[in-house]
Amino acid sequence: MHKIVMLHGINHNLFGQREHAHYGSVTLADIDHSLQDLGRELGAEVACFQTNSEAEICDRIHRAFQEKTDAVLINAGAWTHYSYGIRDALAVLNVPVVEIHMSNIHAREAFRHQSVFASVVTGQICGFGAESYTLGLRAAVSAIAARTAGVQA
Repeated sequence: MHKIVMLHGINHNLFGQREHAHYGSVTLADIDHSLQDLGRELGAEVACFQTNSEAEICDRIHRAFQEKTDAVLINAGAWTHYSYGIRDALAVLNVPVVEIHMSNIHAREAFRHQSVFASVVTGQICGFGAESYTLGLRAAVSAIAARTAGVQA
């Protein structure tokens, strides 16, 4: 069974309560449950983690590295656009990393168009609401399989 870590960033504990136009009414618990259910179908155990602390998210990335996690999914929220600390923590990983956003960050405010993670992640999925997460999980599992087979994803 593949071990995958889902990292939720700043303010995600308020999903379902904030900015419904961008994030809908789905809660973080709803997202985590759908990821864990799909993970079981795909042969993956998904551990979900949310924090409003950059230090804690970096520590969790370091732990994923030490635990030899098979892939990491990350929706860091606003940190995506300016946290070089999280970017550098992600760069340590030698497994597939999928950056996820519920909204289309390229169609929003100009500051959201830039991802400081882009150069160190395997890929980015955005704009599909809560389904961005399940698409990201499917992409991560596919990338794990490609790595195992020795194919570039």
